[in-house]
Amino acid sequence: MPFGAELAERGVRFAVWAPGATSARLHLDGHDLPMERRDDGFFVRVEATARAGSRYAYSFDGRDLLVPDPASRFNPEDVHAPSEVVDPRGFGWTDEQWHGRPWREAVIYELHVGTFTPEGTYEAAIGHLDYLVELGITAIELMPLADTPGKRNWGYDGVLPFAPEHCYGKPEDLKRFVQEAHLRGLMVLLDVVYNHFGPEGNYLHLYAPQFFTDRHHTPWGSGINFDDHASEIVRQFFIHNALYWLEEYHFDGLRLDAVHAIADDSDPSFLDELAATVRSQAFGRAVHLVLENDDNAARFLRRGPDGEPQAYDAQWNDDFHHALHALLSSEMGGYYQDYDRPAAHLLRTLREGFAYQGEYSHYRGEPRGEPSAALPPEAFVSFLQNHDQIGNRPDGKRLWMVVPPERTLAAELLLALLPGPILLFMGDEFRAPSLFPFFCDFGGELGAAVEEGRQREFAGLGGRDPPILPSPIAPESREVAVLDWTAPRREPHATALARTRAWLGLRRSVLHPRLPARAERGELLGERALATSWRLADGALLHVVANLDDVELAATRPPGALLARTSAPTAAAMLPPWHVCWTLEHG
Repeated sequence: MPFGAELAERGVRFAVWAPGATSARLHLDGHDLPMERRDDGFFVRVEATARAGSRYAYSFDGRDLLVPDPASRFNPEDVHAPSEVVDPRGFGWTDEQWHGRPWREAVIYELHVGTFTPEGTYEAAIGHLDYLVELGITAIELMPLADTPGKRNWGYDGVLPFAPEHCYGKPEDLKRFVQEAHLRGLMVLLDVVYNHFGPEGNYLHLYAPQFFTDRHHTPWGSGINFDDHASEIVRQFFIHNALYWLEEYHFDGLRLDAVHAIADDSDPSFLDELAATVRSQAFGRAVHLVLENDDNAARFLRRGPDGEPQAYDAQWNDDFHHALHALLSSEMGGYYQDYDRPAAHLLRTLREGFAYQGEYSHYRGEPRGEPSAALPPEAFVSFLQNHDQIGNRPDGKRLWMVVPPERTLAAELLLALLPGPILLFMGDEFRAPSLFPFFCDFGGELGAAVEEGRQREFAGLGGRDPPILPSPIAPESREVAVLDWTAPRREPHATALARTRAWLGLRRSVLHPRLPARAERGELLGERALATSWRLADGALLHVVANLDDVELAATRPPGALLARTSAPTAAAMLPPWHVCWTLEHG
């Protein structure tokens, strides 16, 4: 890796890209040392006295300000303090027999390390891995770990992309978490943010303004430079970051946050270059790449003649969530306004992936999406909620707190047996009583600005009386998000957990051996009801019928053996309100 501190044959080689500076100094364990400038803008020094555990920082052009390494492998005292040299080969991996899992088996559990347990550490999370295996989870997705300012944060304000969040533990603790997951047959994915740096602790503007470009503007200011002068090194910084997590931490894949916010006019694009680089590596295990992309750009999900992904394995399917949520809640504000025919939109997501494949979006004021009907179900990750869909509500409430229980039940069963990858947000499986509001640990003017901006964002939702929001900078906002692990021992959470285990067990025993699948016929049974089918690899047909309405529907159960249903029909040709039924018809 050309960036950061690397153990060399004699000592440590330090390298920082600072094309905007004329001189640089290395501050190592109390010593002030000059660095050599190269023609490509890197400052380097090989220091024989340095070792793993040494603390270091940089200064530029005679300034007194000491800044951490932007490629720091660890910052034990937060993002403004010196970095620590880490030996990437110092951890004794014992997962050599782990070769990953096929993507078609993905049952993903998204979790935030800081609130998954009361301790909020990698070590404490290890204690729940057996629980996840018993639940039927096959992949864990960690919310971003790039170090952020303060003691609490969702993770999307990271400023040190290579340094795992110090509040959660040491790098070896994270590696141990990944290893223990592998030993139990669990994949581990990491959410990474390549569209912006957080607003506090980013010092790149001082010595590497070429990291950014005025050609593009984003919600966070000037865009990261992926297509302007000197963009080659910027691109390599993030590509090496992806390889770093996959190689040094043995992650099984990455989820790239909000790539629609990456402004890039180059060809090949940064996203294409990153995927091609990852695909060219031999990791010794299956590695998966997933996108969050509001543009519904199906080209990134393209498959080869063998059906294998050529770039990215899958995309989070917001269309599935939005259409289903509109049916469940009748909410039509914000982006839900585009789902005025929610059952039809939901049916299209089940059959073709995206609901918007180039149609005009009234919410965005322009066409959205690309044709996706040729893509397989495993190219789309479906979910009832995730960190965004809970935390971006003004009250941070979960789905089961917002809609009646019979509607939640219908949605849960519809998701559970979909023949593509599905995602649960931590606590979904037992209808967790905890909230998940947005929280961060900014102080001073920045903290006040975040609080005011949050209030302004939701001011129109409460009519004349704006909703009372939990303060994102208050410690209580993190505390109410911590999962209550006593809840599964009492009702209604115990029953919800037992039901989820049964459904995911059915998925594991009946569905996984028959994947992959391809969509077959599908139809609307009314304004709020649908039926659709998938052909499985062994020739069987998987059917689902869903009546997502308050009234009984004249329709029959699909053919085949019953797998699961929310309730028994009152008559042979009638479907009760909020009824979902799955059957398997052998070929």
